[in-house]
Amino acid sequence: MSEVQTALNSVISRVHLSACNAQAGKTAQIAQPPTRTPSISKVKVSKDTSGKITVAFPYDPSRISKIKTIEGHKWNPDKRCWSFPDSEGVLHKILKIFGQEQVHIDPALQVNLSPIVLDKVREAIQSRHYSRRTEQTYVNWVKRFIHFHSNQNLLEMGEKEINAFLSHMAINEHVSASTQTQALCAIVFLYRHVLNKDIGLLEGLIRAKKPKRLPVVLTKQEAKAVIGLLEGDKWLMGMLLYGAGLRLMECLRLRVQDIDFSRNEIMVRDGKGAKDRITMLPELIKKPLQDHLRDVKAIHEKDLAEGWGRVLMPDALDRKYPNAPTDWRWQWVFPQENRWKNTTTGQQCRHHVHETILQRVVKDAVHKANVVKHAGCHTFRHSFATHLLESGYDIRTIQELLGHKDVSTTMIYTHVLSKGGHGVRSPIDGP
Repeated sequence: MSEVQTALNSVISRVHLSACNAQAGKTAQIAQPPTRTPSISKVKVSKDTSGKITVAFPYDPSRISKIKTIEGHKWNPDKRCWSFPDSEGVLHKILKIFGQEQVHIDPALQVNLSPIVLDKVREAIQSRHYSRRTEQTYVNWVKRFIHFHSNQNLLEMGEKEINAFLSHMAINEHVSASTQTQALCAIVFLYRHVLNKDIGLLEGLIRAKKPKRLPVVLTKQEAKAVIGLLEGDKWLMGMLLYGAGLRLMECLRLRVQDIDFSRNEIMVRDGKGAKDRITMLPELIKKPLQDHLRDVKAIHEKDLAEGWGRVLMPDALDRKYPNAPTDWRWQWVFPQENRWKNTTTGQQCRHHVHETILQRVVKDAVHKANVVKHAGCHTFRHSFATHLLESGYDIRTIQELLGHKDVSTTMIYTHVLSKGGHGVRSPIDGP
């Protein structure tokens, strides 16, 4: 068990102490010979009659130095304990600095462990280099799971409580099957990698019914009409979504070095599933894209002249290559209009265009083009794959261009072949 798991288990297992456990402890103390380490060696957290949080422990310089890091600490010589005002966050700070020690918390003291647990989930996710989106999603589901069970002791819960939460999501919240699966993955991650506890087989779980849906696909004329209403860099983004089959975030996260004009290739790095792949660069946008990059480079050189011009780097590459954040090759193809300031370091840099900007522009363009289909940015990717199939390209090639792990995922686009008006003639149209 890792130190993080040990620390968290130590804290959680002592928060929900009951009178029964306390009595059992007294009985065991009478029945067994006394140990060399007295019970007073534990850190005891409680609340006094004045409403202040008190922390008591035997004299220990290391513990005293820890306790003094918390704002509002005060030594009470009469009761021989440290006291703190019962303000927001004080109790969590106490539990955090003594997380790896034996901590006894008064059952009468109401403790909300959500912030502590969520911090441990974030640490576990970041240590495994999961994406930021995965971290946000998992933390949100763990938070909802904790609140659903009214902050009960996570270590005392298991298969029954997990089934209750996930079944509630399917029956009462009417979530989709994919949403329920996402919540299940987050909770399994919590128990397996943070709490280090086996939760069983989850038998009896009521699963949401998984519908079989076909992707919305634009015709070639509709796709061109929608993209034709876009302007500037938004037009380039729309052309890449439809012309290269990129996902929305794959397009926005393109860096200058990812585009090879001589080979007509686009390198998609760290795509869905942390996979790299190569797709084509449409010939139609080569010249406009080169003109766009010249404008972006001028902005980057202006930022450098003003003392900025840095860009966020993946993983820890900025430590391995200190000059890379200002290198032109690492800059975003579609940077934001305004510089973004890092409040921690004070550095100003340009992030890539936010996804909501393109989503909003595409939505307006679909409306103006009088397209009645429920189309968005991802619809261009569906249309890309479908139109390639209609043109006779083999499905394995399309699978590689899309970056699908399994060809069965790509097979969904074969719905356009030998179905509907493409392969069957209606009897009303005659022989």
